[in-house]
Amino acid sequence: MIPISRQVSIPDDEYTLTAIRAQGAGGQNVNKVSSAIHLRFDIRQSSLPEFYKQRLLDAQHHLITAEGVVIIKAQEYRTQAQNREAAVARLVALIQELTVVQKSRRATRPTRASKERRLATKAQKSSTKSLRGKVRLP
Repeated sequence: MIPISRQVSIPDDEYTLTAIRAQGAGGQNVNKVSSAIHLRFDIRQSSLPEFYKQRLLDAQHHLITAEGVVIIKAQEYRTQAQNREAAVARLVALIQELTVVQKSRRATRPTRASKERRLATKAQKSSTKSLRGKVRLP
């Protein structure tokens, strides 16, 4: 079980972890050991609540395919166990990030003191600029 929140978790049979060979430099080790992890998680087939599914499917995220499958490739560590943990952590972070409900903004009005300060500053700047003009002799 992967805990997402207090009430929501993902059972182990709803995602697949596949060991693959990592890309990039690594010497002889990279050709022999399958240390990278490929995580696949089908959103539509999961037991997540409908709210979570809808938010994930509506999101335009590069890790989510058009079919609603999350594909995460973890290869930043040298061991398979660390990459497995990293892939699961990235899945949890993705789900938590996309299912956060933004607090609605409540419009506020400026206070009376702030209005008065703004008008006083405006009057001060106006008088300063008016004194910059040409001096006229009577």
